[in-house]
Amino acid sequence: MSATLTPCGPMLQSLWDYVRSHHEGVLLSPYLPTFCAFLTHVAFCAPFLVLDLLAGVSRRVRSWRIPAGEPPPPPLLAWWKCLWKVAVQYLTVVLPATAVLQMAKSPAKLPERSPSNWQLFVDVVACFLLFDALFFFWHLCMHRFTWLYRNIHRQHHQHRVPFALQAQDASPAELLSLLLLAQLSARLANCHPLSAILFHVLNSWLAVEDHCGYDLPWALHRLLPFFGGAPHHHAHHRRHSVNFAPYFTHWDRLFGTYSRE
Repeated sequence: MSATLTPCGPMLQSLWDYVRSHHEGVLLSPYLPTFCAFLTHVAFCAPFLVLDLLAGVSRRVRSWRIPAGEPPPPPLLAWWKCLWKVAVQYLTVVLPATAVLQMAKSPAKLPERSPSNWQLFVDVVACFLLFDALFFFWHLCMHRFTWLYRNIHRQHHQHRVPFALQAQDASPAELLSLLLLAQLSARLANCHPLSAILFHVLNSWLAVEDHCGYDLPWALHRLLPFFGGAPHHHAHHRRHSVNFAPYFTHWDRLFGTYSRE
């Protein structure tokens, strides 16, 4: 989905020129994917920690909770333990592994032109469709093959009541696999680096929203009928045998694993 021959929007081109001139070394760093994945995840989780704390005193916030059949864990304790585990796994496993993979690639230079507004949109949509498909089949395999579930995926299902930070509370192997699937999606779409950055940021947000445990009035699944959202993924954490796709619902419908619970 390369945008090198597509006319650029002046605002995007100005933004891209600034990024290239001031932060090109950062964007080409082998450590960037891991640090961005962790920091954006924590930043996007912060509003949901506030919601979890407010739920103890606000009936309106509690009304947004998705019924789970059991009370949610104490917010501060659960969040701190989860944050510590995720940080250690990123530092000890994910960061070294992704850095080695990034350095193994041939040196690259950032393109001079930015994508057009339309090309940016097409690139990001293509990345999400590819990631959704790759994640669905990988996720399905992790549930259908006992060895994969016990050794890779079981840690992610230790929480029966999901909360936002738990989106990345997984084994190091699973964390690494999800980062690689996201990077592979951007490569298969052959999208502009700016499009890839936007995809990774939005992907992090949607993963957090999927696990937040709230059916919020402004959530994306209320606007897009083919989007699953938090209720869709909440049902997966309760039943383990439905709703394997992370965002869209078409793969689950095709394979008979869709549930509207």
